[in-house]
Amino acid sequence: MDDGNRQSGAVRQDTALPDAPDDASAPSDEGPSNDGSAATSPNDEVFDDSLIGELGALIDDGRTYAEAEIAFQKTRAKLAGRLLGVAAASVVVAIILLHIAFLALAVGLVIALAPLVTIWGAIAIVVGALLLAVFLLVRIAARHGGKLSALFSSADTGDGG
Repeated sequence: MDDGNRQSGAVRQDTALPDAPDDASAPSDEGPSNDGSAATSPNDEVFDDSLIGELGALIDDGRTYAEAEIAFQKTRAKLAGRLLGVAAASVVVAIILLHIAFLALAVGLVIALAPLVTIWGAIAIVVGALLLAVFLLVRIAARHGGKLSALFSSADTGDGG
């Protein structure tokens, strides 16, 4: 009877061989040898060969998996690089457009204030307001930078003293 679920390296071993002697006292080739070690049978060699074959196949499968994983990660890194490039370019264009919008706002404010005050007064008001905004933003950034510096400097000193 052939077993379809059996692995390719597995060997079926029959317990009753047709040419085996009926007498249990008959000498056999598989008994202990003169040096005290048991003799190996041909089935042990087949089992060892199939085990070595299975280990070889396992190593080959692992190597194939590692190569596939490396190829997948390379492809994913290329895709991430492209997406990062598009995102960075979009941010740069957005910052440029924001800069142009602020310039247009400043020019518009100068034009709008010119009839109320002289042109020089309108320029002074707009430039003064922009410089005040820059000063406030720099103070906020410096305060947060100081907190960040203190956060990392206390971690570097160890026990804080």
